[in-house]
Amino acid sequence: MNAKQAIQSQYLAALEMLKQVIVLCPAASWDAPGDKDKFWNKAYHALFFVHLYLQESEGHFRPWEKHHDPDTGEPFSREEVLEYLAFVQQQVKARVPATDLEAESGFDWLPFGKLELQFYNIRHIQQHTGELYERLDQQNIKLDWVGKAPNP
Repeated sequence: MNAKQAIQSQYLAALEMLKQVIVLCPAASWDAPGDKDKFWNKAYHALFFVHLYLQESEGHFRPWEKHHDPDTGEPFSREEVLEYLAFVQQQVKARVPATDLEAESGFDWLPFGKLELQFYNIRHIQQHTGELYERLDQQNIKLDWVGKAPNP
């Protein structure tokens, strides 16, 4: 396995863990009125930035066709977030093999190279997935660890 295959595998594993929390989130928790950070918003946020940072640069980014500002628009449904997740998985499969890991990040606010950006992006998925895992764990909903890309 080469570096790009390993990176792609870890992206897909992290996204599979995010998928678990989205699928297993109880309906009452998806957009719970008392939550400052809505479950759906945190999941969407993680996906948005994976999608963004997979691009060569901010100028190359094209938002997902169903994107709207989550802070001013309607909440995304579970089905929409899962659809976006599937889209992002396809972006990982297409973009990671084509990425020049020696290039600069392409984002002026991230002063490091593309290789480090991949780790940064995967860590970001796991940060928010972990936060959502904690919410489900408080409801005695248990999830599985995904160590590498699932078999197709």
